[in-house]
Amino acid sequence: MKQPTTLPFCKRIAMLLCLVLLSVFPTFAEEVLKPSSPPIDTLIQKAPNTAFLQIKKTLKEAIEKEDFLTAGLCYQQIAALFYFQAAYTQAINYYYKADKLFRQENALPQLAGNLNKIGETYYYARQYRIALEKFQEALKLYQQLGNQKGIADSHGLIGQTYEKTLDYTTAMKYQQLALAGYHKEKNQRGIAKIYENIGSIYEDKPHLDSALKYYTLAMAGNAIEKNLHGQIEIINNIGDVYRKTGRYPEALNYTRKAESMAKSMNDQYQLSSAYRDLSKTFDLMKRYDSAYHYSELGRDIFLKIFTEDNNKQLALLQTLFEIQQKDDAIAQFEQEKSADRILLIATILIIVLLLCLAASVISRQRLKIRNEQQLNEQNQRLFETQNDAIKDALELKSKELTSTTLHTIQSNQFLEELRSSIESLVKDDKRDQKKALQQLIQRINQNINQDQHWKDFSRMFEQIHQTFFDHLKTHCDNLTANDIRLVALIKMNLSSKDMAVLFGISQDSLRVARYRLRKKLNLPQGENLSTFIQTL
Repeated sequence: MKQPTTLPFCKRIAMLLCLVLLSVFPTFAEEVLKPSSPPIDTLIQKAPNTAFLQIKKTLKEAIEKEDFLTAGLCYQQIAALFYFQAAYTQAINYYYKADKLFRQENALPQLAGNLNKIGETYYYARQYRIALEKFQEALKLYQQLGNQKGIADSHGLIGQTYEKTLDYTTAMKYQQLALAGYHKEKNQRGIAKIYENIGSIYEDKPHLDSALKYYTLAMAGNAIEKNLHGQIEIINNIGDVYRKTGRYPEALNYTRKAESMAKSMNDQYQLSSAYRDLSKTFDLMKRYDSAYHYSELGRDIFLKIFTEDNNKQLALLQTLFEIQQKDDAIAQFEQEKSADRILLIATILIIVLLLCLAASVISRQRLKIRNEQQLNEQNQRLFETQNDAIKDALELKSKELTSTTLHTIQSNQFLEELRSSIESLVKDDKRDQKKALQQLIQRINQNINQDQHWKDFSRMFEQIHQTFFDHLKTHCDNLTANDIRLVALIKMNLSSKDMAVLFGISQDSLRVARYRLRKKLNLPQGENLSTFIQTL
């Protein structure tokens, strides 16, 4: 551990008094320890810095007592803290620390639950293959334990993962297994969740009538359980189904209901989702003023959520820094006490042996070496802090890139619709309007896919994925600018519709571009282009 510079004597005495006073207070480890304790769960999501302080204290006490099961649960809570901040790399690191201790203690129920949490973290990080492996490992443990709820949980998570890989048949198989398990356990909340998952599969296929049926069943189940957050999400999904089937009044009715519930519960994420859905529905109804209004409301909430998340992350980083400073001070105090004792013994020996001068030289040399070690360790810590800051900056750039891309898509969609309307007017017999309208169409075409948008996009993308294009060039070094843009958009997991809008081309033309890109990359028959790009 890094050794800070020496403190004045009075400060050392004050620190000693503080430590003595702290030692007389009773521990609250038992309160923090409970994994499902509502206060800690709430703090993890709402006040991560406060939660971290409590969990770290419990973790320290558990390690001192060699209570490794408790320590594992604390690591799991710290992982959850990073998980809710979308810091998936740090979350996985702490989940694996918990995994090691649970295996060491042969705590199979805790190990199985932790494996599902690791899988969920990989799932939201879009690493579906690893997520699937963890879910399946957890399933085997739950089957070994005979834990029916755990088995149903794992089946549902495996089904969700297969849905993301577009393997709908396997996804439906596992969701049906989960549904049977929850029915056997009479777990109404679990049943409602699986109904929602099945509805999502049907919506993707798309079998919208079946999707509506299962969403309705999920809605009823959540109503029985009084699960308001679950109801909002499903109401939004039902609104989506009605919109996709062209039943816009019903879609507006459900989405407005979701909007109202989200406002009453102060659920900013669901409110943002409702505003986006309202914007899409009004857009399809050609009520562009309303579509723009709700699009802006959704964007404002997105920025608000983004700012709040940043503030939470900064508060957490500040807490981590302060705790590190405190640990360094305690370590320094302990070292100085030991050094004082050594100095006293050395002084006595010097007086007895009349070797004061020799001892003084040796002492100074030791102090010089110690200071050099401290300087080296301080430089190492500075390097690590800078490295962490770079990672945080990349995460912020990633969110900025997503926001920029969404804004570009919305702008291009609006211009495409405006161009279609003007082209209809051009086909009219009023010859005196055609020239002016054609000039206007030409101006719109010039504004679609502005080079500056692509320059900004390319700059942010290269900052986030620094080695991506280097790896790409090892497969093919004769890609055009449009090929590289297409690869970047596929890397971001944009839909074909959104990519077509960004390029200002039809989806058929986009399929041709993807086919040509496959040829240039020499991909074998059967290998998925998107999967290949994600692995670069």
